[in-house]
Amino acid sequence: MTLAAQVLSLGALVIFEYSRGRHLAAQLAEFGGRPQGADAEAVVGAVTAFAVLMMLVAGTSIAAAAAYVTWLVRARQANDRSAVSGPVAAAWLIPGYNLVAPAVLVDEVWRGTRPPAGRRVRWLALLTGWWLSWLAMLALVTIRLPLDSSAGDLTGVGLPELLCSALAALLCAGTVRELTRLQRAARVPRAAEPGTVHAFSSQPPQPAPGSTAIGRTG
Repeated sequence: MTLAAQVLSLGALVIFEYSRGRHLAAQLAEFGGRPQGADAEAVVGAVTAFAVLMMLVAGTSIAAAAAYVTWLVRARQANDRSAVSGPVAAAWLIPGYNLVAPAVLVDEVWRGTRPPAGRRVRWLALLTGWWLSWLAMLALVTIRLPLDSSAGDLTGVGLPELLCSALAALLCAGTVRELTRLQRAARVPRAAEPGTVHAFSSQPPQPAPGSTAIGRTG
């Protein structure tokens, strides 16, 4: 839900940028960035809408990050109750290290669920797709936007950022669903298959109620 909210809020900001952003940026530049009087009244609605959209994008991004980190900590503890939250915080917060460590940490959780054989390739494709789309989004925001800041837009956020964000959110949700499904399946006790012999049981098998043991008379 938080990932969807983040993408929707970013989409609203992109729509505002394409429909009103460039014109508003030109107006603010013409007014010296501080419109007063009638000039202020002409742009106050657009500026207010822009400020609300920016707060929505920031708020949903923080909510998505908090929800994901909380889930990852609990997922690690589901595999190992003694797991601490320190490695999760370090994986996301240490510069440079956070370009690789989060994906490695999620893969470690997946391997800890002891998944059925034959799913490794599919999982790695999902995990790699998520992480590469996230890195692409990060590169667009931190590298491309500052270089394009002179284009006359308010933020420079456009369709490439929105597409990368939507893809990263979709694949991230896929990794969460896959891990959650595996961990839930691991907690469900497997029913004994028909014909299974409990070789190490200290008690002999009991006849079903109302049945007669072979070799005995009623």
